[in-house]
Amino acid sequence: MEGVGEAIMKHSLLFFLIAFVAMAFGQSAPIDQYNVVWDSPSQNSSESMPCGGGDIGLNVWVEQGDVLFYIAKSGFFDENNSLLKAGRIRLKLNPNPFDGGTFRQELLLKDGFVQISGKKDGLDVRLQIWADVFRPVVHVDVSANRNVELTAGYESWRYEDREVRKMEGFANSYKWAVPDGLKTRKDEIGFEGGGVLFVHRNQEPTVFDLTVKQQGMEAVKDQLFNPLRNLTFGGKMWGDNLMPAGNYEGKYLDTGYKGWLLKSKSAAQKHAVEIVLSGQQTETLAAWKNHLQNTIADCRKNRRTARVKTQEWWHQFWDRSFVAIGNNPDSADWKVGRNYQLFRYMLACNAYGKYPTKFNGGLFTVDPVFTSKDRNFTPDFRNWGGGTFTAQNQRLVYFPMLKSGDFDLMNPQFDFYLRILKNAELRSEVYWGHGGACFTEQMENFGLPNYAEYGTERPAGYNPGVEYNAWLEYEWDTVLEFCLMMLETERYTGNDLSGYLPFIESCLTFFDEHYQYLAAQRGSKKLDGNGQLVLYPGSACETYKMATNPTPAIAALTTILTRLVELPENYLSGGQKAKWQDMLRRVPPIATRVCDGFTTISPAKSWERVNNVEVPQLYPVFPWGLYGFGKPNLELALNTWYHDPDALKNRSSVGWKQDNIFAARLGLTNEAVRLNFEKMADSGRRFPAFWGPGFDWVPDHNWGGSGMIGIQEMLLQVDGDKIHLFPAWPKERDVHFRLHAPANTIVEAKLKNGKIEFINVSPEERRKDIVSVFQENIKK
Repeated sequence: MEGVGEAIMKHSLLFFLIAFVAMAFGQSAPIDQYNVVWDSPSQNSSESMPCGGGDIGLNVWVEQGDVLFYIAKSGFFDENNSLLKAGRIRLKLNPNPFDGGTFRQELLLKDGFVQISGKKDGLDVRLQIWADVFRPVVHVDVSANRNVELTAGYESWRYEDREVRKMEGFANSYKWAVPDGLKTRKDEIGFEGGGVLFVHRNQEPTVFDLTVKQQGMEAVKDQLFNPLRNLTFGGKMWGDNLMPAGNYEGKYLDTGYKGWLLKSKSAAQKHAVEIVLSGQQTETLAAWKNHLQNTIADCRKNRRTARVKTQEWWHQFWDRSFVAIGNNPDSADWKVGRNYQLFRYMLACNAYGKYPTKFNGGLFTVDPVFTSKDRNFTPDFRNWGGGTFTAQNQRLVYFPMLKSGDFDLMNPQFDFYLRILKNAELRSEVYWGHGGACFTEQMENFGLPNYAEYGTERPAGYNPGVEYNAWLEYEWDTVLEFCLMMLETERYTGNDLSGYLPFIESCLTFFDEHYQYLAAQRGSKKLDGNGQLVLYPGSACETYKMATNPTPAIAALTTILTRLVELPENYLSGGQKAKWQDMLRRVPPIATRVCDGFTTISPAKSWERVNNVEVPQLYPVFPWGLYGFGKPNLELALNTWYHDPDALKNRSSVGWKQDNIFAARLGLTNEAVRLNFEKMADSGRRFPAFWGPGFDWVPDHNWGGSGMIGIQEMLLQVDGDKIHLFPAWPKERDVHFRLHAPANTIVEAKLKNGKIEFINVSPEERRKDIVSVFQENIKK
């Protein structure tokens, strides 16, 4: 069993404990009401339906009588760091019930699979597609009321090398700086052992090698984590009643492909197709094939129990958290609740991936012309890269998992940072000779800045540790939000934090040592006249550039250091705690400014230009929680919301915009309703939670993630031990929710017709900490 299995074993105890407590509450809001049902086939892949599990994502649709689905798996990165599809599957039945008969396609959320049903001329067929949560296997199960023939085609557009065209580089790590002659290398595909074997093995050099050379890190290259070297990925499609039946060719939309066909040995009432996947760094192709065979053997050994265990996992997943809004499926409110659940399902499809769920499409991208007509590239394309991770986007994918209790889903993102910690520390050592981990924005899965964003035409003598980039220069602080998430998982679950502390401390060390280092370059003193750090040059998000003491960094350092020194004594020695207390005293205060006659939070003490449309002056509200509902100095934050001209000008519910979260955190019910319900409304695509592109790509996962956070914050906020219920929720809107809070607390509440019907709390002793803004009796 590969890494996904190890991750499941590692975190299964927590998962089942959470599930046990949640189920003890009784009946959840029925998830079946949110099943997506289509009564007609689709026009093309843009009208596909997501399906998946473990670390596999599928886009499933029926077109002209054929059942098709794309396959994606976490970690399938090629030489250029594109996140490649595993391929496309095309299924055909003869006789064909999906061509002109009665049709139904349904995403069954409770059990986590897609079912396609068809009736025609007395033939009644049910086809189910599902992914094993515990093994990297896709299953197709066909049952019919009479014998049918089945063909299963594996289709690939990577049957030959493809030159990367202009703008196509945005799918990989070269973006606009594609080297001449760059190619996406072909896969090796053929019939083997009665099935179709497909594999891609990375050849050297990769973009890792070019990036290390570009950024002057060759002296420590042998110490750097390199996830692309010898990475081999692919799989095998087969079926017990299938045999090879030759090749075919075709063109889907703008992309030519070749197909490898399996056909049924005999007509039957039941058919099964299995696609086993594997991605490993192996010294030889033979070693990878051996690993694949072991996975296939494990799949066959557990075939009888795999479906039941996968469905049990999904049942427990839905039991631990939910938000159900309204009761009328035709209402906008109800659809917001449905879309919340649909997006949570999409996140769960990469519960145990080796790599985090990507903000720019996750595992569910399709042919790019349906997002941007001028991007007529292969289905592998997504904007903003495959192996490039942008923390300011990724954070919005992972923050909602705290209140939804999906702590096991957060590990891929945390483990991603642990793997690249050494690389980030070597950046500080090589460039500046000091300690700490320097994480940039637009960072590769090996911890160095993106090749293009780093700058391919840098001035001579420019600081080699800094990206030559007007948007990203000096933006170091986004990693601190993941430090906060790590600290929050300990606060929510009580899980041991020891494995994450070296990471958190290294991130803090960078800020302390780097800005004293820079001050010593400018003059004789490392601190200002108040004995505090001068964070210059800095950046308040991508917006306020060449900033001094940017507010997001100040709020981040204040919060992380405070939380660190408050940890139980078993985590830090007396010397360590004293060290971080000293640094906390060196953190300067958040700056203010006067706007329209009102004192507001300033984005920084000073800045030289405005470059983008973010609102970092409200980051002390979210994610840092220094100001907000029920907290001191709420007026200062409200003044910023109402009077800061940039906050007003840039307000929106699109994409990664988090004004919906700010409004909820500030207790602004009307604004929170408008912005959150706009954001979580139907996407305009056939699948209602395929939002975007916004600023990124479809389906936009930081759009959905920020929407989930906003809904949660309207319903439940925490402040120390206090749990505020309905801090920004309108009393006239019915809602039933189950969300998580610190200290292993689960809160379930139902509001109907303006009255709180019940509040359930586990453990019961936490009921004393609950405060309802509706001032109703919460003792029962």
